[in-house]
Amino acid sequence: MSAGQPGILVVEDDAALLEALVDTLSLAGYRVDSAVSAEAALTALRRELPGLVLSDVQMPGMDGHALLRSIKAVSPGLPVVLMTAYGQIDKAVEAMRDGASDYLPKPFEPDRLLAVVARHLRFSQDAAASALIAEDPASKAVLDLARRVAATDATVLLTGESGVGKEVYARFLHQHSSRAKGPFVAVNCAAIPENLLEATLFGYEKGAFTGAASSQPGKFEQAQGSTILLDEVTEVPLHLQAKLLRVLQEREAERVGGRSPIHLDVRVIAASNRDLGEAVRQGRFRDDLYYRLNVFPLEIPPLRNRPKDILPLARHFLARFASSVGKYEMRFNAAAEAELTRYDWPGNIRELGNVVQRAMILALGVEIAPEHLMLPRAPAKAEVGVEGKAIKDVERDMILQTLERCGGSRKQAAEELGISERTLRYKLQRYRAEGDEIV
Repeated sequence: MSAGQPGILVVEDDAALLEALVDTLSLAGYRVDSAVSAEAALTALRRELPGLVLSDVQMPGMDGHALLRSIKAVSPGLPVVLMTAYGQIDKAVEAMRDGASDYLPKPFEPDRLLAVVARHLRFSQDAAASALIAEDPASKAVLDLARRVAATDATVLLTGESGVGKEVYARFLHQHSSRAKGPFVAVNCAAIPENLLEATLFGYEKGAFTGAASSQPGKFEQAQGSTILLDEVTEVPLHLQAKLLRVLQEREAERVGGRSPIHLDVRVIAASNRDLGEAVRQGRFRDDLYYRLNVFPLEIPPLRNRPKDILPLARHFLARFASSVGKYEMRFNAAAEAELTRYDWPGNIRELGNVVQRAMILALGVEIAPEHLMLPRAPAKAEVGVEGKAIKDVERDMILQTLERCGGSRKQAAEELGISERTLRYKLQRYRAEGDEIV
């Protein structure tokens, strides 16, 4: 199992069944490790924690129930699924009380196994639903920095294009910090109307405004003792940036309509797909707030600059969407894999997830071919390699061609590109200012 991609530890003393379980899970795109006894499993767990333990109950020496209790004593959040004989339902109920996530009565079909695994495997809990996979040297370097800063309380500024996985990294920082037992509170500053953002962030007192029938804590208070992510932080209006600066400087905030400050013990992570330095130069973002947020900058490279992540991510999405699409054990053929690695991914990981899910729906069998991917031809790396053509020009061409093909529909074009409508509008405004005619 590799760093950044939690896998599955299968514990089974029956060699034939162990091989069948490992093969089934591996074909579904999971990373799998195995152990032939509970004692061997505990040794493996001391080396590296997986995302899920799948264990037989009846084993010589330490049985599955004892293994479960040992795991929960040292790692209470690690999901454990037990496989038990059909006639031992009472034992299964006892296991659930002891902290088992689920149980599988033997014998079971592969589809049932994969459905249970998909439900309980602990990935990075990304709202956009992608795992923190770091196979490429570029992403491994960023992950190494993330590991170093995670153990501290330093404020982190995550930057990168839309869809690169900034929230995934933010959750990674939280989960590998001393605050991991507390809630991870994420706020998308771009999705909240400006007139509600202050009350959302800092809370409000009863009667502070029309409709404030009772006092409510804000997101900062909800993250007390834990971590808050301020996503799209450049969308915070200037008049609120001063209040946010005070939170960072003084570690206290006042609710709307409040008279006394509330002390805060919160680790702040900010994220943006824009250049904050440029926003400061344009007067849209306070320079003092920028320097407070930019204590430890982490720039996440776009997917096109970490090509060795593409196929592991694509296989992850095959496994992730298996239960929702109702298709298991799907795989890419060699031509489809070549197509995936050749494409430039302007919408990054979000676009990749959309493409994989669509391909799974279109493929009639278990094999995904290039025609199921339905990738546009223009941004493929072989075609982009026109001498000296900058990546930003390729992106511009891709966006404008997609918009034209969608008849000018911003919503349809954004969905096809795998980016948000807000990001698309921002890019189109920039292109228009540079002289492009927009349909």
